[in-house]
Amino acid sequence: MKIKLLPSMERPYEKFTIFGPDKLSDAELLAIIIKSGTREKTATELVQELMIKNDYNERGLSFLNELTLEDIQQIKGIGKIKAIQLKAIAEITKRFCKPADITRIKITSPANVSNLLMEELRYLKQEHLITILLDTQNTIIKIITNTIGGLNFSAVEPREIFKEPIKLSADKIIIVHNHPSGNPHPSESDVKMTIRLAEAGKLFGIEVIDHIIIGNGIFASLKELNKY
Repeated sequence: MKIKLLPSMERPYEKFTIFGPDKLSDAELLAIIIKSGTREKTATELVQELMIKNDYNERGLSFLNELTLEDIQQIKGIGKIKAIQLKAIAEITKRFCKPADITRIKITSPANVSNLLMEELRYLKQEHLITILLDTQNTIIKIITNTIGGLNFSAVEPREIFKEPIKLSADKIIIVHNHPSGNPHPSESDVKMTIRLAEAGKLFGIEVIDHIIIGNGIFASLKELNKY
């Protein structure tokens, strides 16, 4: 049945208008994004099929962050444009978590770092190594992505990590990286690399105040774990 043939109370647009967005299911909200279905299925049914195929009951809407455009288009009736619309809303959702101006943020705890980078890093399939540059008041100067993918911490060169902090006269840095497995427990390599960077930082006059590992919704602080 086409959406226009459904009773008005079952149409996503009408429900949104009358009851508000909080009364709509996730499928109905996404149906509004893709706008239309096919002759055989409504937009809501197409989205429901996509959700079922990608373990929505276990993963929630986070599955959208992990799918490629090609993955989404495996559902008959969802073409390139609809796939782009769904990926765009997933990206917008991640960006809502980012402050407009990171240089005004003061880091006072590992949780601050998690809140800042969790949504950006938690779904990534490759490891990203990031450096947060701080001034004497622990206010962010800049956030730098140092390496992406195939991360071998034993091969990380301190001079590459400290090049930008030295250039920008940073007083402190925080090392951040993600574990694609979702488990943020530090490996032996993580710990050794952190100790190495902390020792190098002393030579440069830049303190490594923490190394935060981002998992899927959880994080670990090597400083809090007394790993260095």
